[in-house]
Amino acid sequence: MNRIAGFAPIIGDKPRVLILGSMPSVASLEKHQYYGKPQNAFWRVMGALFGASPDLSYEQCVSMVTQQRIAIWDVLASCERPGSLDSAIKMQTAETNDFAALLGEQRSIVHVFFNGKKAEEIFRKRCMTSVGSVRPELLYTALPSTSPAMASLNFAEKLERWREVATAISA
Repeated sequence: MNRIAGFAPIIGDKPRVLILGSMPSVASLEKHQYYGKPQNAFWRVMGALFGASPDLSYEQCVSMVTQQRIAIWDVLASCERPGSLDSAIKMQTAETNDFAALLGEQRSIVHVFFNGKKAEEIFRKRCMTSVGSVRPELLYTALPSTSPAMASLNFAEKLERWREVATAISA
């Protein structure tokens, strides 16, 4: 099985929040874009909250979220995973990104949001100790996944929960 690797973080000037997914989907990896699968609601949510709509170019969306002081990354740097589902990640092959270094450098980040339960679960199991020693004051919030695999909530319900990101930015 081939090893897949994620992307570098999207970091603008003095981000206040960091949104963490688990690992980019096959479609995202092919497009070299975070949340590149059209059925993923991430950019629709960012569009509703901050104007970073999927109707815009990816570069425009990235620019708009960084202007809102949002950083984006994934918990995993690399792993083996057939397909795109989080449940298919071969955890014994998973390597996490260096959050202690990132959060040590990006002191303006005050709140970490997880895009789905798998991202939160991996982060808490594998990264929390090292991050906690560098940034014990950080706030953490798990949000419902914007993935189409998370079908128990409709778009409006997901958007309502994701409004917490806008609240955290303005806090």
